[in-house]
Amino acid sequence: MGQVLAGLDPEQRTAVTAPAGPVCILAGAGTGKTRAITHRIAYRALTGDVSPRHVLAVTFTARAAAEMRARLAQLGAGGVQARTFHAAALRQLRYFAPRLFDGRAMPELMESKIRLIGLAAAKAGVRAGDRAAARDLASEIEWAKSSMVEPGEYPVAAAKARREPPHEAAKVAEVFAAYEVLKRRQGVIDFEDMLRAAVWAIEEHGDVAEQIRNQYRHFVVDEYQDVNPLQQRLLDAWLGGRDDLTVVGDASQTIYSFTGATSGYLIDFPRRRRDAVVVRLVRDYRSTPQVVGLANAVIRQARGTEAKLRLELHGQRPPGPEPELKIFPDEPGEAAAVARRCAELIAGGLAASEIAVLFRTNAQSESYEAALAEAEVPYVVRGAERFFERPEVRQAMIALRSATRTTPGETPLVEAVVDALAATGWVRERPPAGGQAREQWEALSAIVTLAEEYARSPVLVPLGEPATVQRDVSLADFAAELGRRAEHQHAPVVEGVTLASLHAAKGLEWDAVFLVGLAEGTLPTTYARTPEQLEEERRLLYVGVTRAREWLWLSYGQARSPGGRPRRPSRFLPQLGGAGGGTERAAPIPASRKPDRRTRVVSCRACGTTLLAGADRKLGRCPTCPSDLDEDLHARLLEWRGRVAASQKVPAYVVFTDATIEALAERRPTEPAGLLAIAGIGARKLRQYGDDVVALVGGASPDELVAEKLEN
Repeated sequence: MGQVLAGLDPEQRTAVTAPAGPVCILAGAGTGKTRAITHRIAYRALTGDVSPRHVLAVTFTARAAAEMRARLAQLGAGGVQARTFHAAALRQLRYFAPRLFDGRAMPELMESKIRLIGLAAAKAGVRAGDRAAARDLASEIEWAKSSMVEPGEYPVAAAKARREPPHEAAKVAEVFAAYEVLKRRQGVIDFEDMLRAAVWAIEEHGDVAEQIRNQYRHFVVDEYQDVNPLQQRLLDAWLGGRDDLTVVGDASQTIYSFTGATSGYLIDFPRRRRDAVVVRLVRDYRSTPQVVGLANAVIRQARGTEAKLRLELHGQRPPGPEPELKIFPDEPGEAAAVARRCAELIAGGLAASEIAVLFRTNAQSESYEAALAEAEVPYVVRGAERFFERPEVRQAMIALRSATRTTPGETPLVEAVVDALAATGWVRERPPAGGQAREQWEALSAIVTLAEEYARSPVLVPLGEPATVQRDVSLADFAAELGRRAEHQHAPVVEGVTLASLHAAKGLEWDAVFLVGLAEGTLPTTYARTPEQLEEERRLLYVGVTRAREWLWLSYGQARSPGGRPRRPSRFLPQLGGAGGGTERAAPIPASRKPDRRTRVVSCRACGTTLLAGADRKLGRCPTCPSDLDEDLHARLLEWRGRVAASQKVPAYVVFTDATIEALAERRPTEPAGLLAIAGIGARKLRQYGDDVVALVGGASPDELVAEKLEN
């Protein structure tokens, strides 16, 4: 029991020890929500309040479910079912299929709607010749089915929801109807049908409902702000009027409304369940106070329903670097600069897998892929092809299974894996340069890394079993483990800079994050017209900011292409001024806290625009406003800095950064108060260097200052 409660903060402990019944955990980004819900399940299991086999924990990704199972196993609560909504429904339908389908197997589940959508569109006289057009129609039909809208109801429902369908609403309804007919004729179902069938099985078959409800008596739902009406209907069917339900969510991370997801169920939870315990987790353990302050500044301006549950986060980590805002003449220049900076971070010792470049749309990926390849930086495109569906990974798994028949049993696991992969042409010591070849090499390298972890860590042997399991591991064991991971889509970490859309980045985190393309028309997208849609775009930026643990870069190109039409920065950026100071306190925050002290807002001296934290705040002006830099003073300051750094045996930037030197040469302060007004100069640096800087501004040369120090 001590292990379960140890290390929890007061709010987490309240969530973990709350009595049986409805519990709503409002968990901000990085506040340890997975820790809270897994420890709550384990606490109840170890105190005898629940049996692990009677608990169903539901989340939205296979990876999150796998992580939850692994954590529960480590806490001694193995046996809990942690699954996605779809995986849980599919398991139940397959089990009850003989009863539900007159002794027949469950209808075949389609992996993709695209082929049938294309046929249905042709029948309805709608052009959907390419996959992109078919995907747009598929997305609209998925929204309708997730919202429990029938084909004939679609035009009215779409208008009420302010949808912007890819074709006239009546035509989409025709495609929808034709698609449903084609499915029935071919005896197949889609993922939404599967959820509806699971609901039907419980609501219309008393014996099935009794057996399921006897099996699952206690429910936990992660990411509750992303539940759609169909999933809520299934959850209600599972509950059957009972109230032992714990939900976890953050209304400020509601970014999937276009799919039918709604934060309404999270927002209304305390009203619908009057006796609910509501716990707010606001201590951010992921990000530095500088990143947290920026995130708070983004979401502080939010309006609408979700803003009712807005959480003010409090950074718990030591201070880090200020977020940076970079402005480039065009997008190619922006991509090239990002690639160069990625290369510098990797050369400085940061793992490529701890860096992410995040953008609003997948179409933005191509330019960053090209720039990273040019800079010979390895990268991984997230949300493109699933890891275990990549051709080179499939080939590797076949090679590993084949090698189990010929590899001597005493061969160490890692050596056996490397030898098996060598048969596919992979060479461990010779990674190719950046680009697709490097991406393929990194995928196979990730399998070797996983083998190394598997060989030394009992937690991975096998997936989902208690951490106490210990046994000798063989190539056959490892091949079986890969098969289990493929089934659950529990992919290993691939070494490379992650390229991902903001939607695909949800739930992930990195040490360094680049948020790119932050211009009007991209974020927010031109398709966001209503206040609700614009607020969702703001939340996307919030999600992006909160992915960063320590280092954050925000940028945009003033034109899409060289010489192109100029664009304005994202309307959300001006709200970030002064946010970099963070909100961390020396002592842990009390549960009832006073509002945080706001950091001073800095405006451009020339045009008055609020400046983002970073180099522009140090300069006190926008990058696009004219500079009045004293070039002679700038040169003398650089020479002086170099001499001081050499004498102290430290890098030059430890004395003053380039941005601080430039600000000094522009603003030319002649007294200590003027020095303190420049970001980057505090009391300590004023004591160390203040007299020298004032003397340099007054016309002294570095030689004179050095001579004076030698005389003294």
